[in-house]
Amino acid sequence: MFFHQRTIKKAVSCEGVGLHSGKTVRLKVKPAEVNHGITFVRTDLPDNPDIRAHFNKVVDTSLATVIGEGGIIVSTIEHLMASLSGLSIDNAIVEVTSYELPIMDGSAGPFAEMLKSAGIKKQEKPRYYFVVKEPIEIEDGEKFVGVYPDPDFRITCTVDYDHPLLKDQTFSVNVTPDIFEQDIASARTFGFLHEVEHMKRYGLARGGSLDNAIVVGKDDILNPDGLRFSDEFVRHKILDCVGDFSLLGMPFLGHVIVRKSGHAFNHAFLKSFIANKSSWDTFTMREIQKQDNYSKLLAN
Repeated sequence: MFFHQRTIKKAVSCEGVGLHSGKTVRLKVKPAEVNHGITFVRTDLPDNPDIRAHFNKVVDTSLATVIGEGGIIVSTIEHLMASLSGLSIDNAIVEVTSYELPIMDGSAGPFAEMLKSAGIKKQEKPRYYFVVKEPIEIEDGEKFVGVYPDPDFRITCTVDYDHPLLKDQTFSVNVTPDIFEQDIASARTFGFLHEVEHMKRYGLARGGSLDNAIVVGKDDILNPDGLRFSDEFVRHKILDCVGDFSLLGMPFLGHVIVRKSGHAFNHAFLKSFIANKSSWDTFTMREIQKQDNYSKLLAN
């Protein structure tokens, strides 16, 4: 946890293909001033329109997280947003030359490495945190998201698919920059072979390949090199959750428990979270540390 807001020291860039569009896109991340947050700029369009990375700008969650405003969209932002949040970077300008971000290797690893290579700069304004004071839960059938008071940002996630390789995986982690880099960032997105074939038939996943996604067959993994972690699937779901929760616009202190959720249900939870104003408050780290202990802070 950090007392001050953070940005990167210099601009960095990368290039790749969009997972669904198949289009080559160049992405540049630039430093931003305090209290700027994260904004995306479409440099391929007249007047370079920008969109704030915030949950109230989300316009679609069916295949990826898509933000939009005034008919302009930026798609598949979750892996870059997870990297920015996981590395505790508060302020940045992201320029893109198409409507969909590059998928890279299907994980947040390349983005995290790129941001680290830029260096991270402490800024002079305090960093505010959402602090969970009372539980908030939503549930729909087997889908569940809940948050509970905790002095750290912690995520416990469970996935359970009707497939022998994806049955009942659970992983729990404190999301710090070091742990995010080591245990979460390199976990890749995944899909079932029949789903991939269906999407390609309808003109989607044009940029998808075994180089940027785990493809799960009937009984095995089709990627020649196999998995990076034995539980890579649930780790990637945690990665997605970090990216989705970053759209609250401020870092978060609380224990997130997620079962069988995805972008759409995570987004529904964010709306519920903001609506339950009595269950959370915002503090700087200095205000938190002035309290005798964390439990006293939560009781106020």
